[in-house]
Formats: sequence, structure tokens, C-alpha cells
Amino acid sequence: MSEKSIAIDAHDDAPKGHGESTASTIAAIVANIAIGVIKFIAAAMTGSAAMFSEGIHSIVDSGNGFLVLLGMRQAKKPADISHPFGYGRELYFWILVVAVSIFAVGGGVSVYEGIHNIRFPEPLMDPKAAYIVLALSLLIEGASFGVGIKQFREAKGKLRTLDFIKRSKDPSLYAILLEDSAAMLGLLIALAGVYFGHLLDIPQLDGAASVLIGLLLMSVAFFLLRETKALLIGEGLEKDDLLRMRALIAKTPGVHDVGIVRSQFFGPQDLLINADVQFDPELHSPEIDATIDQIETNLQSEFPEISNAFIEVASADEVAAYRERSALQKEYPGS
Repeated sequence: MSEKSIAIDAHDDAPKGHGESTASTIAAIVANIAIGVIKFIAAAMTGSAAMFSEGIHSIVDSGNGFLVLLGMRQAKKPADISHPFGYGRELYFWILVVAVSIFAVGGGVSVYEGIHNIRFPEPLMDPKAAYIVLALSLLIEGASFGVGIKQFREAKGKLRTLDFIKRSKDPSLYAILLEDSAAMLGLLIALAGVYFGHLLDIPQLDGAASVLIGLLLMSVAFFLLRETKALLIGEGLEKDDLLRMRALIAKTPGVHDVGIVRSQFFGPQDLLINADVQFDPELHSPEIDATIDQIETNLQSEFPEISNAFIEVASADEVAAYRERSALQKEYPGS
């Protein structure tokens, strides 16, 4: 295969959405530090395992917020010789660390503490301190959650929540929101455990609440692990976007046909494209170069996240072989 590969300069700007996700991350960190301390104080005053688990939850969340900020900062580092496509996947690595910490530290310790409390229950003390702390925590977490949900809605636009998370290549946009959501639900579980434990004089209910909080955190961690694993392995464009890109290349004057188009994200706004293109036979080298420039311009206008594009000159036989293979494998319907 003869080649004519052109690289588009990598973007110097910060990835889209990072400014907004930074604000919600900082808000979450401040909230978690503030309420984590008072939760531990309330746990010491009341002997509540659920309150202790919530304290762990808040401290883990604040630490995770710092890790997300670190990931966003590292992802902005420019490309160099050792990392020619940049450091965008740093964000994915640190989100993976966040997921592991939620699972092991937040979820694991909460489940252990809850089981211990169920097996060896201790009489619950005056719950007033726990109620005050839980009420304050709900107010602070609610404010942080409000910041996060507002920016999440702006980022996802008209897409459904799960569709947006599946398509998004920037996990910082939803990682902190998931933690905030789990925090709100965890507070309600802790409130129920403390309240019904005293009402029914069954201290084991407080331990059961701690176990539920731990399982909730493990569920959030598992979801983040699944999404981040796919990004670290190397995700490309969704099928409909890839078909749209192929159509955009195909309608460029001077293009006769389009073979395989490969894509891979190296970061939320660092997309690499490699396309096999068959040009009109009458075109000469300077005209092919001009056509490639036009392809790049068209792609950049429609897909601004592209940081590197490599257009390779393909023969008719190579394109035909690709079409036959893709038809058999049903890779790109309608191609």
C-alpha cells in the first residue's frame, strides 16, 4: 500500500468539559472534607457503624476528588518523544485508581464494619448527634450534587444519561457525579439504619445499614471499573459516528472510494484517525495532497476532537478486499 500520511497538530487547548468537571470536582472535595470530619465525631458520640461507614465514605470521596484533579492535570501534558500521542490516558488511569479505592477502601471497610456490628452489636447511644450530622451532610452534599448535576446535564445535552456515559470519553464528567449520588443515597441509608435501630431497639439494623452502604459503593466502583477498562484498552468512535466519518470522506471531491477507517481515543479530546482512501485515477500527486488537506479540514470541522489523522492512499483492490471482509464480518453495515 502506498502512503500519504498527514498528522494534524495536537490541540493545545484543555479538553472540552474539563473546566466544568473541575468545578464540580472541587465542590465535591470541599463538601466531603467538611462533612467527613463531623461524621466521625458523630460516629464516636453515638457508636453508629453506619455513621462510621459514612465518615469513611466522605474521606474516600475527598481523596478520590484529588485523584481526578491529578488525572485531569496530567492528561493536559503535551506529547513528547516517549509519548508521541500525548498523556490523555493519564485521566483514565487515575479514574481506575479511584474505582479501586471506592471498592476496596470505601466498600470493603464499610461491609466489614457492618458485619462486625451485626455479629457483635453494641447498644446505640443518643442518636441526636447523628441526626444533626446527617441533616447537615444532606444539605452540603445536596449543594455539591446540584453543581455536579447542572454541569452533567449541560454536557450530555439531549442524550439519555446512560447513553451519554456510554459514549463519553471523559469519565471525569460523571465519576464525581456518581460518587455524589452514592453519597446522597448512603446518607439516607444511614439515617434509616440509625432511626429504625433506635425505634425498634435492634442495633443490628445500624450494622445492616453499613453493609448496604458498602455494597452501594462497590456497585459504583464496579460501574466505573467497567467503563474505565474499555477506555484504557482503547475505544474508538461509536459505529454511527464512524459511518458518518466515512460518508464525509467519501463525498470529498477527488475521492473515489473509502476503505477501512480506524479510530482510537488517547484522551477525551485526543482522537487518532487512520483512513484508507482510493482517489480518482486521474489525480496527480499535488492534487492528491490538496484532496487530503480538504479531507482533514472537513474532518476537523465535524470532529474537533481529532488530534492526529493519517490518510493512506489505497488501491482499488485493497478497498474491494476491505469491503468483502467487512461484509462477511458485518463490521460496517451499509458500507
